[in-house]
Amino acid sequence: MMDFKLTDEQELFVAGVRELMERENWEAYFAKCDEAHEYPIKWVKELAELGVDTMLLPEEHGGMDASWVTLAAIWEELGRCGAPTYVLYQLPGFSTILKYGSQEQIDKIFAFRGTGKQMWNSAITEPGAGSDVGSLKTTYTKKDGKVYLNGQKCFITSSAHTPYIVVMARDSQSEKPIFTEWFVDMSKPGIKLTPLDKLGLRMDSCCEIVFDNVELEEKDVFGEYGNGFNRVKEEFDAERFLVACTNYGIAYCAFEDAAKYANQRVQFGETIGRTQLIQEKFAHMAMRLNAMKYMVYSTAWKMDQGLNVTGESAMCKFYCANNAFAVVDDAIQVLGGIGVTGHRVSRFWRDLRVDRLSGGSDEMQILTLGRAILKQYR
Repeated sequence: MMDFKLTDEQELFVAGVRELMERENWEAYFAKCDEAHEYPIKWVKELAELGVDTMLLPEEHGGMDASWVTLAAIWEELGRCGAPTYVLYQLPGFSTILKYGSQEQIDKIFAFRGTGKQMWNSAITEPGAGSDVGSLKTTYTKKDGKVYLNGQKCFITSSAHTPYIVVMARDSQSEKPIFTEWFVDMSKPGIKLTPLDKLGLRMDSCCEIVFDNVELEEKDVFGEYGNGFNRVKEEFDAERFLVACTNYGIAYCAFEDAAKYANQRVQFGETIGRTQLIQEKFAHMAMRLNAMKYMVYSTAWKMDQGLNVTGESAMCKFYCANNAFAVVDDAIQVLGGIGVTGHRVSRFWRDLRVDRLSGGSDEMQILTLGRAILKQYR
């Protein structure tokens, strides 16, 4: 039986986050960062000081051993306050490094605990290989005890400022398609970054990366040789779930902003919230939010039980990205001119449009979900 009721400890954690968000006018800071395409380091550092960055880590590694349900509750609270939780996607990366990294790689990434700084991300997508990961052209070549990386990646999130990138590449010396990941220090010679201007999610960078004979050591392998695909599939489930959490949270924020406005804005002698057309909008927005919340928390609960959530995370990603977009769009309609002239909901609208592609397109979520459902009945 699923039980999403938070424990006293979880409630205290959420309350601490709420207190942080109420402490100052973060919205002005977020608006400034969004306009300047800057990572909101001041805000993330404060979250890291609360332990949000390492909350999923076991206690013996300095974490809280928190559950995914706890994370969902934190993301909901932050999103409800208008926070850009999409910049936090790499925070659960501490767990990934701990599971797959060498001790040297773990030490490098764990040095960032509590700082809020961006530390690493993975680079998979290429100009000719997006959803079709098997078409990757970036190669690694072993020669004289060294490894040489060549190729091009694009649309790589956080890459402008992360000191390390885990790069998926094909073995150039094998006739069979063998894919391995490499832990790359971004200060190495032969790496060229070209920043890309995004419609939304602008507080996190996005770049094209060219690797020209970048020299690595064999010890820079991430995980096991030839296991790149399997590791990335596992990462996709968590990433899609986090995108869904973010989408649900900011939809909740837009909904509440619009509801407060509808109860104050007077037209034709009464508040617009008393008109049936506006009430209909809020009825549909509330239904969408309720469905999103159940989806997010039920998936989090299954993750905490160690169950496979490939289908559920794809369902969450597709449903929340699309329905959060619909909620925010309705919120803009309710807010009218205010909604499109500097209000935070216009930022949400831009961010959500990108999220229907980022972390896997809508179409790939539908395919993944369909396969996962049918697999249960084989």
